[in-house]
Amino acid sequence: MNPATALATVLVDELVRCGLTDVVIAPGSRSAPLALAAHAESRLRLHVRVDERSASFLALGLAKRTDRPVAVICSSGTAAANFHPAVIEAAESGVPLLVLTADRPPELRGTGANQTIDQLKLYGTATRWFAELGVPEDRPGQVAYWRSLACRAYQRALGPGDPGPVHLNLPFREPLLPDGDTSWCEPLGGDANGPWVRVRVAPPPVALHLPPTRRGVLVVGDGAPNVRRYVAAAGMAGWPVLSEPQGGGRYGDHAVSTYHFLLGMPEFADAHPPDVVVTLGRPGLSRPLLSWLTRAPEHIVVAPDLDRWPDPTRSATQVAQAVEIPVASGDDAWLHAWRRADQAARAAMDEVLDSSGLSEPRLARDLVDALPNGALLFCGSSMPIRDLDQAMRPRRGIRVMASRGASGIDGLVSTAMGAALGHNGPSYGLIGDLSFLHDQNGLVLGPREPRPDLCLVVVNNDGGGIFSMLPQAAVRDPFERVFGTPHGVDLGYVTAATRTPHTLVEDISELPKALRGEGPRVVEVRTDRESNALVHARLKDAAQEAVRAALA
Repeated sequence: MNPATALATVLVDELVRCGLTDVVIAPGSRSAPLALAAHAESRLRLHVRVDERSASFLALGLAKRTDRPVAVICSSGTAAANFHPAVIEAAESGVPLLVLTADRPPELRGTGANQTIDQLKLYGTATRWFAELGVPEDRPGQVAYWRSLACRAYQRALGPGDPGPVHLNLPFREPLLPDGDTSWCEPLGGDANGPWVRVRVAPPPVALHLPPTRRGVLVVGDGAPNVRRYVAAAGMAGWPVLSEPQGGGRYGDHAVSTYHFLLGMPEFADAHPPDVVVTLGRPGLSRPLLSWLTRAPEHIVVAPDLDRWPDPTRSATQVAQAVEIPVASGDDAWLHAWRRADQAARAAMDEVLDSSGLSEPRLARDLVDALPNGALLFCGSSMPIRDLDQAMRPRRGIRVMASRGASGIDGLVSTAMGAALGHNGPSYGLIGDLSFLHDQNGLVLGPREPRPDLCLVVVNNDGGGIFSMLPQAAVRDPFERVFGTPHGVDLGYVTAATRTPHTLVEDISELPKALRGEGPRVVEVRTDRESNALVHARLKDAAQEAVRAALA
């Protein structure tokens, strides 16, 4: 057996023993040993994509939904560079990703050889761990080296406490294809009962016990740990829960879904100062919420890993791996005040949305309401996730995900595809037209590839809608070209190129029917950017006017 085949066979086998179930491959020559070993491994589900960037974001979505490491494989050169955006998102959002890049052997580097670049620590500080394997050789000791390193890579990607991307760079000398010879200088097999190295996880940390108080608030942001446990504890303590949609805590009687508008009102924010705020994950969608956090006298951030804790406002007074929220005695005036204001704002906002026609926030609200229990909703960055944050009513039974690590718009179609492939149930997406066009390669599926049940709802406002909400909108002369960036693309033709079913929704009443179907499909909803900005202004005015009346 040639050394390249031996290394690839052993490495893939050991990763499977550790728990690997999915591998994504972008085709290439130098990575042939890894691709063939993955293809031959019956315990793996294989996904092939022609574009490295799409492949890496597909792996990201799979790993994000399953909370397990997913491997992505590519050839050498700029193929590996195209993984970088997904590696950054995985690093920032704590997604376990195994990045396996093939490389030329050392003697070909720096010589002008084809597809040869410097791949050593290619992703810089965006990986949790990097290792370059030595060029495989037919000598004793290699199997222990390969298997122990595979275990270390898998476990470092998984965490626990600090999951993220791990990069293994694998230099291969030719020959790259199996030669039919199965002999090797030592047994290639691993432990029949599991991985080569068994990692023992430490017991749960001792929780920080808070003094009882009714005037507490639980804030749930992206990547929040143990959400159900903390939401239940907050409910017993009489605390309102302010949860971003993808935080997973927007359900139940304690969920305050209009916090963005409530905390944007000085008369409400000043009249409702908390004794303590406990934050799970990383909030980042609402500027009023972030501003309000800086005024909390006690702000406790829950972070499973104490080397990396989210504190974008630099307002944390304590950081703990776990917190115990005790039941507090006394009346429920604190919670009732929040709920009364929330109900008033919600009623006023719903009235505006119901009369807004086919507006983007109404689409976000009605889409969530229309989803069946057990559904996954992947939401794009920029305006879709903000529309969801401001318009989504509390509900149970769905899982909302978003790429909020680096909060970019790249790779979202592929990430949604990966998340859908990792979800046991129907999946949906809500993204903007620029995000869709940026990753239209995500619709390219070969005839033998696993096909997700994903309905992708694309908001087409012919450009960058979020800029109409920002100060840039006041720069009228260059605004449309430099920020609005109209593209004039007919999305129906884009979907037709990949034979992806396409439906155009022209009235909000058509949405439930348009969502029906199976497999990958696109629902396009056309909106107007200026009209949408006016609807957002009306939402804010109506919500705050209703709250003022309720407070009076």
